[in-house]
Amino acid sequence: MRRYVVKRLISLLGTLLGVSVLIFLMVHLIPGDPATQILGQFATPEAISQMRTALGLDQPLWQQYVGFLGRLLTGDLGTSLFTGESVWEQIVTRFPITLQLAIFSVLIAAIFGILLGTIAAVKQNTLVDRFVVLLSLVGISAPGFWIALFLIWIFAYKLALFPISGYEGVHSLLLPAITLGMAEAGMIARMTRASMLEVIKQDYLRTAEAKGASLVSLIFSHGLPNAIIPVVTMIGLQFGSLMAGAVVVETVFSLQGIGSLAIEAISKRDMPTVQGMVFFMALIFALTNLIVDLIYSRIDPRIHFD
Repeated sequence: MRRYVVKRLISLLGTLLGVSVLIFLMVHLIPGDPATQILGQFATPEAISQMRTALGLDQPLWQQYVGFLGRLLTGDLGTSLFTGESVWEQIVTRFPITLQLAIFSVLIAAIFGILLGTIAAVKQNTLVDRFVVLLSLVGISAPGFWIALFLIWIFAYKLALFPISGYEGVHSLLLPAITLGMAEAGMIARMTRASMLEVIKQDYLRTAEAKGASLVSLIFSHGLPNAIIPVVTMIGLQFGSLMAGAVVVETVFSLQGIGSLAIEAISKRDMPTVQGMVFFMALIFALTNLIVDLIYSRIDPRIHFD
């Protein structure tokens, strides 16, 4: 196990190096000049030239990348061109909201997705199965912003059970978490159903049933642990993508998380903030995948890492 972790960490470093190159190049392809954005459209050419020199934008791209990579190696994600704050400080301030939102969304999606998928597999080709499949399809297909507005109208405006927007405590994240979790729950339900249908056909389940095992024991003690591996993979990927992709939901609910920070940075062409945020989220995503791989051996002892 230790050898496997070391190999994955080395691979992770190579992945992050490649990500840093892509981030740097993509940010520099965004139209517009940061110096002009900072000084305004009425700035003189001399002032813009001086600002470009101060920001290091007059250097060749490779020199700018070497400086960017050097700062990353020391844990420096840069400084915002507009606020003057450290990018790391901005991320630390906003990341807890996005992290809580992602955790709640994954919990909602995993609980309902695995439960509904298991029920659908056990009740294959019945009305219950068809209802679950239809429900999962609706969850996957419905636009996130539409679900968000619908939940706000019912539970925040009509019933006044939750704040309409903003962060006023953990309860403020329930509606956004449901919005994000619905699509993920639909995908988890479909994956769980397909995986369980394969496991149900196995001989060891028939043997356990012949020995008098109850239906609950058959499903949750013998079937689900062997069907859950691909579902865990999906949940791990969803957790990483939820933290990086909650832009729409955070905007609709006016949550000051990573998503809203990304919108602000991109609209202002704040290159250091965009670069630092994307690199940070890539690191979180890669670490999530590593943790998911390590969880495999806990779920299924038959899995060994070489």
